[in-house]
Amino acid sequence: MSRRNLEMMVGAFVLLGIAALLFLALKAANLASFGEHNQGYTVTAKFDNIGGLKARAPVRSAGVTVGRVRSITLDLKTYQGLVTMQIDDGVRFPKDSSAKILTAGLLGDQYIGLEAGADDKELAPGDVITQTQSAVVLENLIGQMIFNKAADAGTSGAAAAAPTPLAAASGVVAK
Repeated sequence: MSRRNLEMMVGAFVLLGIAALLFLALKAANLASFGEHNQGYTVTAKFDNIGGLKARAPVRSAGVTVGRVRSITLDLKTYQGLVTMQIDDGVRFPKDSSAKILTAGLLGDQYIGLEAGADDKELAPGDVITQTQSAVVLENLIGQMIFNKAADAGTSGAAAAAPTPLAAASGVVAK
């Protein structure tokens, strides 16, 4: 094999590797739409807090991706997050289905989880899912837990004399 052929093969291998890394990066960021079609129907849902949900996030039911988040806007009348989802054509949900914002893993991306209801009528294009559960914000949970522990320590005499380890660690000490 000549030196020129060897260099051509190495160059082709490097280009193939770069193309594979680009493809994986686009897939991981939910930006690649290779083989996916944009057909389906749209439904909307209102949430008090969307957390870190982003456009193009998956919509899943029973762990299976059945659509994507199309857009996220603010409803100026209710001041809630208005999430528009595009559901695949072959998938139909009952009208009383519910939507939750869930997290994939402890620190993973957020997605919409749809749970099917029991109504005989199906969601039609443009319908609004009324039963929703907002994202759980970890910072709010931690703050609420610390506040509750501090309030408990302030109301009980024994706790005032010896603060709980959580209250002491957070710097909240009852007097």
